[in-house]
Amino acid sequence: MAIFDDEPRRKPQPHEIGQDLALLSVGELEERIGILRAEIERIEAELQAKGSTKSAAEALFRRG
Repeated sequence: MAIFDDEPRRKPQPHEIGQDLALLSVGELEERIGILRAEIERIEAELQAKGSTKSAAEALFRRG
């Protein structure tokens, strides 16, 4: 919490790995599952993109 009004307020983290979940409602837990699934999809897409780039680079260097 900001002591003075001109201090920026921190946004609460949507989810923290290892966080105590006992105090969260069913709705909050479902919301967090959705957030985490979206993050997994984002990470998998980045992983796939990096794999494609790596494969293209390896193919290029094998030709030479």
